[in-house]
Amino acid sequence: MWELVFVCLLGVMCGTVTGLIPGIHVNTVGAFLFASSAFLLTFLSPEVLAVFLISMSISHALLEFIPSMFLGVPDEGTVLSIMPGHYFLLHGRGKEAIRLVAVGGFGSILVTILLLPIFMMFLPPLYTWLKPYIWIILSGVVVYMFIRLSNSVISFLWAVTLFLLSGIMGWVMFSTPISSNVSLLCMFSGLFGVSTLLYSMSQSSVVPNQNKFHNFKFSGTVLRGVFAGGIAGTILGFLPGMGPAQGSILAQELSGGGDAGANREGFLVAMSGVNVSDALFSLIAIYLIGNPRSGIAVYIDKLIQVFDFNHLVLFIFASLTAVSLSLILCLKCGDLAAESIERINYTKLSWAVIVLMTFIVVLFAVMEHSNVPFILMVYVTAVALGLLPHYLGVNKSNLMGVLIVPALIIYMGMA
Repeated sequence: MWELVFVCLLGVMCGTVTGLIPGIHVNTVGAFLFASSAFLLTFLSPEVLAVFLISMSISHALLEFIPSMFLGVPDEGTVLSIMPGHYFLLHGRGKEAIRLVAVGGFGSILVTILLLPIFMMFLPPLYTWLKPYIWIILSGVVVYMFIRLSNSVISFLWAVTLFLLSGIMGWVMFSTPISSNVSLLCMFSGLFGVSTLLYSMSQSSVVPNQNKFHNFKFSGTVLRGVFAGGIAGTILGFLPGMGPAQGSILAQELSGGGDAGANREGFLVAMSGVNVSDALFSLIAIYLIGNPRSGIAVYIDKLIQVFDFNHLVLFIFASLTAVSLSLILCLKCGDLAAESIERINYTKLSWAVIVLMTFIVVLFAVMEHSNVPFILMVYVTAVALGLLPHYLGVNKSNLMGVLIVPALIIYMGMA
């Protein structure tokens, strides 16, 4: 028992490190651990390794929002949090944003666990039936969101255009032999990270003094965001072809339909909820449908030969422990970031982050033996495309076509 508690703590600490350092994906550490499993299993049980992996995954999913919001360094699951997170930061509400993220991640895990009996009864029978119609579901969601988030015919047309352009970029990149990790890092850094920082600097943005006491209140909007994140994360972890892009769109609608105005709080809560609950439910999917839904879940599925109900209960308790510890670490690290960033020149910090992100893109491209000039060309194109929504007044989530269009092509059988 104490061995499991210790590895859970170790997993949380490791996930905190991977979450706070841009460019390091939790699947990379998971792959290294799995590659070493033959040696590790000589003195550790498969359950111990699995608890470490799930604890690390959940901690990473929550802590990675800090560099995403404060530095504009996006990951696949946090790209859309940059917009409302950046708004909170530039209005002195950084600590409030951290609490929204922390509550969203923690609450969504509870929602997922509480609704698990219902999911166990209804989701498995739906799985086989829904699989051939995924592209129809995705298409319907996308069209609905175009209409929902557009306030005029012009904005609707621009939304469709940006969606298709980003989708073409995504399809081209995924059709090359370039590693998907490098492709995603390159495109997301340009579309959502660097472009947001450049626009903020063009508006002469400065980081004001952050409110030391925050104004967080557990309102109906926050509660709705918690349920939206938990439910969207569950669907994301269950349906084939559903990734962070589709989950974020679903959470966006369930939490109020946008990332602006009064919807920002609920949207940020929901985005965190999607990320964290998906980390758990992708593992639960092994028990429900015998199909892991994430890289970490795949490794755990291979470690645990027979995934039974006892394993499910063990991993749920490990997840609760991990998300509770991660909640504390998220608040502490986030508050430290909020207190530190106001003493830094925002323009210099932005340029430093842009240089860092560019360096990381080039570094990973070199490490993966990718075509560096081509990667840089795509990176610059992504930055230019990412700037357009700011000047056109179009919701930036339309750029998630970079993932949705390739998924639609594959599930329509056109690939």
